[in-house]
Amino acid sequence: MKEDNQLAILDWSQCSAVKSIPEKLSGAWVFKDTRMPISVVFENLEYGSSIEEIMENYRVTREQIQIVLEFAARSAAPPVPVGTVNVLDARPL
Repeated sequence: MKEDNQLAILDWSQCSAVKSIPEKLSGAWVFKDTRMPISVVFENLEYGSSIEEIMENYRVTREQIQIVLEFAARSAAPPVPVGTVNVLDARPL
């Protein structure tokens, strides 16, 4: 599946909400303290599920889902040249 390949390209070890244990679930990236692969979030969103539905069906928090989605979005953003402001990191004054 194309999405799974794209997820594998990201360095998920840098995402604070997930972990991978090679002996469990074939080393899939899962939400910490769960056995739920993060790919389930992307698959469910692709099929039209809401974040609320994912939270209910898989017992993960909104915060966990948001961290994973924000990490994926930041990872997909183009690199920022040195000396410029990254709009994803900009904070209101």
